[in-house]
Amino acid sequence: MQDYLFDQLYFVRKNTLNELADVSEDLSEKIPAGFTNNIKWNAGHIYFIQEKFSFHFAGEEMNATEEFTKLFCPGSKPIKGRKNIPTILEIRELLSNQVERVEKTFKHRLKEMSPVGGYTTSKGLQLSSVEEFLSFCLYHEGMHFEKIKLFKKMLE
Repeated sequence: MQDYLFDQLYFVRKNTLNELADVSEDLSEKIPAGFTNNIKWNAGHIYFIQEKFSFHFAGEEMNATEEFTKLFCPGSKPIKGRKNIPTILEIRELLSNQVERVEKTFKHRLKEMSPVGGYTTSKGLQLSSVEEFLSFCLYHEGMHFEKIKLFKKMLE
C-alpha cells in the first residue's frame, strides 16, 4: 500500500507542474520588481532541494549536476548572461519524474535515519529520517509554489 506521504508528494507536484504548464521561457526568466529571483529559479530550486533532501541525506546519488546545484541552491540567484541554464521545459521534465523516483527508492525506507547526519532548517527544525526530510519537502515546495503563482500574477 502506498504511504500517505507519497500521495501528498504527488498531489503537491501535480499542482506545481500545472502552475508551470503555461509559463513561457521568457516569462520564466523575468524577475519581478523588489525580488531577487524568478519563476525558473523557484522551479529549479524546488527540484534541487527535493533531490538533496531525498537522495543526498539518505546517502544516495543525486540527479543534479554541479552546475545545476550552483544555479539553484539556497542563496543563489539568476545572473543575466550565465551559460548552460536549463530551460523551463527541461526543469518541468525533471520535476515530472522526480516524485516517482523518490517513491521507488524510499517507499520501504521511510524510517531510515540519515547516514550522512541530520539537518537543521533555517527556521530551526531538526530533520533526521527519510520520512522527516520528505515531509519537509511538502512545506518547502508549497512555499515556492506560492511564489511561482505570485510572480505569474505580477508579470502577466
